[in-house]
Amino acid sequence: MDTDILNKAEQTYLKTDIPEFEVGDTIAVHTIIREKGKQRIQVFKGVVIAIKGSGTRKTFTVRKVATGGIGVEKILPLHSPNIKKIEFIKKGKVKRSKIYYMRKRIGKLATKISEGEMRESMKKQHESLKEEKLEKEEIAPEKVVEPEVVEETEVKTEEKK
Repeated sequence: MDTDILNKAEQTYLKTDIPEFEVGDTIAVHTIIREKGKQRIQVFKGVVIAIKGSGTRKTFTVRKVATGGIGVEKILPLHSPNIKKIEFIKKGKVKRSKIYYMRKRIGKLATKISEGEMRESMKKQHESLKEEKLEKEEIAPEKVVEPEVVEETEVKTEEKK
């Protein structure tokens, strides 16, 4: 009984514009970073190595190999207000629910996962999200701001002897 009340309260915080993804898929997570009163969007692109939890407590772990061969992982809450959007990039084919063995891989092998095929339900969901995005762009097109042109001038300096 208590779980019914909890589930109803959580429904208002669940996001609906999240693409369906699984372990092994490559995604790009656009997160909002707040620093000194300013905010910016940072993109973290990597492979999903784990998904845990359910409801508003659902989290996923994304791993990428940065420059120098150093692996970087982020554990992100799926329904966090700090996640602006999640882009699905590529479907991966894995046989496990947690692919922690990717941590031991070095070099080019650290990012290689064989490409898999999407289920029909995933294809439909991704297509509907793309259609919604196109409809939003048609309704409210963004204003195109032309960059300000600054003329460069040469400054001559005299050399002192």
